[in-house]
Amino acid sequence: MRPMKRTGNIYKVGQVNAYIKNLFAMDYALRSIVVKGEVSNCKYHSSGHIYFTLKDETGTLSAVMFAGQRAGLRFRLEEGQKVLVAGSIMVYERDGKYQLYAKEIELDGVGDLYQEFEERKRRLSEMGMFSPEYKRPIPRFARKIGIVTSPTGAAIRDICNIAGRRNPFVQLILYPALVQGEKAAASIVRGITTLDTMGLDCLIVGRGGGSLEDLWAFNEEIVAWAIFECETPVISAVGHETDTTIADFVADLRAPTPSAAAELAVFDVYEFTEQLEQKRLALRRIAQGKLREQQFRLQAERRRLERLQPQYRLNQLRQRLAETERQMGEQMQRQLQDTRNRLAVAAARLSGVSPLTKLEQGYAYVTGEKGENIKSVGQAPVGSRLTIRLSDGEVISQVKERRNNGR
Repeated sequence: MRPMKRTGNIYKVGQVNAYIKNLFAMDYALRSIVVKGEVSNCKYHSSGHIYFTLKDETGTLSAVMFAGQRAGLRFRLEEGQKVLVAGSIMVYERDGKYQLYAKEIELDGVGDLYQEFEERKRRLSEMGMFSPEYKRPIPRFARKIGIVTSPTGAAIRDICNIAGRRNPFVQLILYPALVQGEKAAASIVRGITTLDTMGLDCLIVGRGGGSLEDLWAFNEEIVAWAIFECETPVISAVGHETDTTIADFVADLRAPTPSAAAELAVFDVYEFTEQLEQKRLALRRIAQGKLREQQFRLQAERRRLERLQPQYRLNQLRQRLAETERQMGEQMQRQLQDTRNRLAVAAARLSGVSPLTKLEQGYAYVTGEKGENIKSVGQAPVGSRLTIRLSDGEVISQVKERRNNGR
């Protein structure tokens, strides 16, 4: 490998970076410059610094705003914003990269208006005009609704369509106001004050979407004061969902669009009727349940009252007496039967030892002349008279001969 051909001094990297940094520092144009571009790669560091990139169709430029410079930033820097950044371009010596050190940032084109908007919002907020305690509830069953908007815009068509679909019985009263231009703010104020004297249930104040300049009439302070002092509850419906105006903060309720304002102001009579029917059925079921419960309770009380009546107690006593009488009769029958059974047993036993029974079985009862019972041959001498009793009579006999049983 051939040795490198040197034509001059050899410098360290740090020396080169320092030299370039000095060149940037001595360039008057780079020390105070305003750069226009689109924000990308925006990051808020925990230290308070903001790191971002400015880009356009030709290139990109790294930028940083230190925490100490953020006091003048009146909005939050976000991706895609078109901005004007004032500051200086210098080299970060350690990395050898140059970047824009921002001192001031404003939105391109609408920067002045946006700053005025933020300043007015801050001032009115400090006055308490946005405080929740001043917000009044929107009537749920509004019958008369005032609308301050353009008579030819899409907003009034959307409001009328939705109101007609939800509740055709609600009366809509339009004040045709200018919603854009120099005279728009005064026209909106006249509309609010005029409708406020008509005893309406609520007002819808708004228009369709547009740029910050198009919506500026709703950021005017006279409009804010007119809404704040209005006795009728006000729904603000300005622009699209992402649009925000001073009127939104002052109003009693903010709707993201005019269509949404109509849904918030006009109650759905058909849904309400269905809910009423469901509640009616529920109340009917509850009433029927209560009625059955009271009927059961009444029947129980009636039975209890019947038990407390003298006639009921008398019937109970009669029934108890009849039952006692029946039980006594049965007991007497059982005792009589037991007695009969015992008597039959005794009679059978007596019959077994009765002389008559013996006589009927073929035996005889022999007595002597004096009526004594002859039990032995020795008691009947020859010639004596004997009376022999049989089952059907007596036989009188005389002893002619005696014989012993072999003894």
